[in-house]
Amino acid sequence: MSEKTPLCAMNCCHRFYELENFFKSAKTNGYSQVELWTGPQHFFLDYQQYESPDRLLRLEDQYELKIIGICPEQTNPKPHNMAAKDSAMQERVLAYFKNAIDVATAVKAKQVVVTSGWAFYNEPLKIAYQRSVKMLQQLSEYAETKNMLLAIEALQKEESLLVNTATDLKKLLSDVDRPSLKVCLDIGAMAAAGETIQDYFDVFPTEIVHSHFVDVKGTTTHLAWGDGERNMSEDLAVFAKNKYLGFYSIEIVNSEYFRNPQKADAQSMAMYRRIEKNEKKFCDRNPWNLC
Repeated sequence: MSEKTPLCAMNCCHRFYELENFFKSAKTNGYSQVELWTGPQHFFLDYQQYESPDRLLRLEDQYELKIIGICPEQTNPKPHNMAAKDSAMQERVLAYFKNAIDVATAVKAKQVVVTSGWAFYNEPLKIAYQRSVKMLQQLSEYAETKNMLLAIEALQKEESLLVNTATDLKKLLSDVDRPSLKVCLDIGAMAAAGETIQDYFDVFPTEIVHSHFVDVKGTTTHLAWGDGERNMSEDLAVFAKNKYLGFYSIEIVNSEYFRNPQKADAQSMAMYRRIEKNEKKFCDRNPWNLC
């Protein structure tokens, strides 16, 4: 049996398969943990209700996989906008993310991934930004009652204009000013902003608790490792140099993987295993001591 790795499978590109098929694939491909994206066909969650987490706990036990995080649906055109303008919508958004925190608590996950939300193009960004800060403050306070972390990631400009860079994220964390709000380093958003992993660690020496760890080719992000232009070994070395102890979720979302997501998961894991085997220097630096 293969040793554990800090890689996590994600179910985003498994959306045309049943959730149990995703768990089976993750187990078969050597993953020890997963991050659950709350696509409604996999796990239903809205502002009024959510499926019983008992189903998730059963899948964890059956496939010997740990759910380490919850990644709720939240980008446009989904209704769960952190910077929602309408007051009734704000109440629904608050309830939705509280439910996500409750689910994460029930499965003993480490964090819930969140974003800044997005602004209307015909309104001042500053006003929408202030709404985002207020919502994140409320959710952070709730997360603290559950001993849960929120891991916020930047978005690409086609998704939102509120928070795109590490500097933007730094200001947002400062304005929210809650201890439960930490950082998810999304490689896709980082690359789209022209930044590096070290840029993020320079801004956030200790606040990065999670990563969406993907390959990138030009302007196309969130690829399986080996399908882009990034060097996984070099990227992992930067994380290790900065004493990162979080997980690396393989957040593959492109539609080209929908037919055979298992192959994409296997490809990313195989690349990691080759690095383990062939690069002793990386293994010596690996804070997980899993080589």
